[in-house]
Amino acid sequence: MSASTSRREESPAGAVDPDYPIDPVPASARRSLFSLSVVLLGFTFFTPTMLAGAQIGAAFPATSLIWVLLLGSAVLGGYVAVIGGIGARTGLTTVMMCRYTLGTRGAKLASLLLGGTQVGWYGVTVATLAQLTASALGWEGRGPEVALMLVGGAVMGATAYFGYKGMYALSLVSVPLLLVLAGWVTWRSLEEVGGWSGLTAIVPTETMTVAVAVTIVVGTFASGGTQAPNWTRFARTPSAGFWACLIAFLVGQLLMLGFGAIGAVAFGEGDFVLVLYQLGLVGWGLVFLVANLWTTNDNTAYNFGVAGAEIADSRSKKPFVVGGVVLGTLLAVTGIYDNLIDYLVWLGILVPPLGGVVIGDFLARWRGGMTGATALLPSVEWRNLAVYVVASLAAWASNEAGWGIPPVIGVVVAVLGVLAVQRGRRPVPVG
Repeated sequence: MSASTSRREESPAGAVDPDYPIDPVPASARRSLFSLSVVLLGFTFFTPTMLAGAQIGAAFPATSLIWVLLLGSAVLGGYVAVIGGIGARTGLTTVMMCRYTLGTRGAKLASLLLGGTQVGWYGVTVATLAQLTASALGWEGRGPEVALMLVGGAVMGATAYFGYKGMYALSLVSVPLLLVLAGWVTWRSLEEVGGWSGLTAIVPTETMTVAVAVTIVVGTFASGGTQAPNWTRFARTPSAGFWACLIAFLVGQLLMLGFGAIGAVAFGEGDFVLVLYQLGLVGWGLVFLVANLWTTNDNTAYNFGVAGAEIADSRSKKPFVVGGVVLGTLLAVTGIYDNLIDYLVWLGILVPPLGGVVIGDFLARWRGGMTGATALLPSVEWRNLAVYVVASLAAWASNEAGWGIPPVIGVVVAVLGVLAVQRGRRPVPVG
């Protein structure tokens, strides 16, 4: 039995948070594959993902679109499933694993990057909720939108405050509802354009390379997917963590992208909420909107909560959930939503290499297990930090040159780079 396994058999002394933000999750707190899949599907069922699908859908004919969306979802799903399986094996959050990969101080960089991007996503989601709700209710002017942002930001953070149990309860109700509504509107969308033959006859109105399309797909959940271990650490086995991620980030992501793309082609609108409005179903549109965004944003708040706990070395995530909710809501009020696509591209460049470094270092040094004790770890693991910088630069250069798929290049360079610099090295015993 590995040191990490033995540590998981008991609750850490002094723990005040049942979500164990800085400790390995004990065996008594582990969850089923079904439970994990429900929570992660709630995370990936996300309205801005539909908007990304709509933009991609306008640039490709229907037959090519399917393969482009499948490729992007497969890249994202495969990457997240691997790091999710590692999270289940170690019982640790992504930012806690970064202590082993980047050092105890180097991990603060990862926490700031991952937690900070999640705060930004929180702001995007709050702004989306407010703008679409105001549109449905016919409220005009900036004042009602700001009021909705303030209320929505507070309410969506509530389930994250209560942790995994709160998120599971919400997702258990909302995920089936979202699937039924989205499936029905997709069927109506196909009717609108004359079925599959009508869809394939539509000529694209925009242009986009496959590399950019895949980068956008990965960018929608590059930060959130890299933090999949925050949930898969609750899995009973590594394979359960792997499959829960594959179900959510390949299947769930593909469905959301496809729904958005078909809606955009059929109704000239990639957001299913607005499609429901056009069909005269304003009430159902609001139900879809609230359920869709809430199940994602509570996961987002949970992410920046555990990132804050790592920075402060705190066994409670709750103060950081509250602080991140306040900051994310303020970002929504200032207009972060207007820069969504540029934001997604940068996430697709900067975040996947970090996950690649974690994967590479686990394969090189930590397959025997990561323990909860980190006192003897280096302050900064400069080799791995240098690899992260090089991998990020490689992803950026790929994006600038329009060659290859930047997130894939970033992950591959990171994994291979860490395997190279850590070859033959073994971890310092810390447990």
